[in-house]
Amino acid sequence: MVDLRKPRFDRPTVLRHVDLVLPVLAFAVAAIGVVMVYSATRGPATELRPAETGFLNRQMVYVGIGVGTMVMTAWIGHRWARRLAVHAYLGLLALLFGVLVAGVEVRGSRAWFQFGGYQFQPSEFGKVAVIVALAAWLGAARHVGAVRLAVAILIVGIPVSAILLQPDLGTILVYGAIAAGMVLVAGVKGRHLLILGLLLLTGLVAVLQSDLLADYQVKRLMVFIDDQANTAASYNLEQAQVAIGNGGLTGQGLFEGTQNISDLVPEQQTDFIFTVIAEETGFVGSAVVLGLIGLLLARIWRIGRIADDRFGLLLAAGVFSMILFQVFQSVGMATGIMPITGIPLPLVSYGGSSVVTTFVGLGLVQSVHMRRHQRST
Repeated sequence: MVDLRKPRFDRPTVLRHVDLVLPVLAFAVAAIGVVMVYSATRGPATELRPAETGFLNRQMVYVGIGVGTMVMTAWIGHRWARRLAVHAYLGLLALLFGVLVAGVEVRGSRAWFQFGGYQFQPSEFGKVAVIVALAAWLGAARHVGAVRLAVAILIVGIPVSAILLQPDLGTILVYGAIAAGMVLVAGVKGRHLLILGLLLLTGLVAVLQSDLLADYQVKRLMVFIDDQANTAASYNLEQAQVAIGNGGLTGQGLFEGTQNISDLVPEQQTDFIFTVIAEETGFVGSAVVLGLIGLLLARIWRIGRIADDRFGLLLAAGVFSMILFQVFQSVGMATGIMPITGIPLPLVSYGGSSVVTTFVGLGLVQSVHMRRHQRST
């Protein structure tokens, strides 16, 4: 006999659990990034010479693709990602080692595949693959012992070894931050964390003393250690700090930054995009941008806390760690408090691989929120 008091649906559909705040914040930050990329690359526009729009058009395409992949990822679901974790990880390794053979070299690093006028950086997309693999492995057990931790280190260590051969120190540091954040949330014992920290420190020292890093990368790090070092990197850092100082409280105005117009800050559209924000919008504008990113991070943290399983929790922790470290490092190297390692500001800096990767990560987090009432299968 049919119970008329029973609701029509046993539980709400996943679409009714979409977190609207997450995509709104992400799109707002990405939209600001599009404007800042345009400002950094438009050049000194005049009546005889119109503003350059090539970077602007490509960045809008990247953001459009990113939004599409976020929606697709959220719709397919993070639990499908767990089922495909091994395949995605093995595919990542194939791409990372393949780029060493068939990739193109840019600024001393062989880290990109070239397709027409577009470049594809496997190590960027690898961040999400490693997050999914670690979440699946660490989330499979309630307690993370020494053996499980050792395997987790191996999961991260193999792609890091390939990235080291490119070489790309900045991306390696991001992978390390992802691993550190996820093992911490997974509940690794204190003594194991201490041993892990010592291993990471030893590995970093060994890399710095080896010949693996390119000469320009070593000089970048030397600027952080000795700001009086007579290198091109010290000049770049000085110009970046001048640009930030020029901004003052409210900035010099959109498209009016003197350092920006004069093209004195290197890689303004990528690594040093924060200098454009600070010079043209000042402390107020910088605080707004960082505040929006902070709200985005808070939303990711909240979704992780209400996740209904360890896999979802660890997935959110990995995306949170990835974005947080990149923001801290990108802003820190522009202001001189962190070494210059070439890390983009998430959703703001120019670059398709970085933008799409961040949106894919946010799509996975959205899926955790949408499916928190579904029984895991």
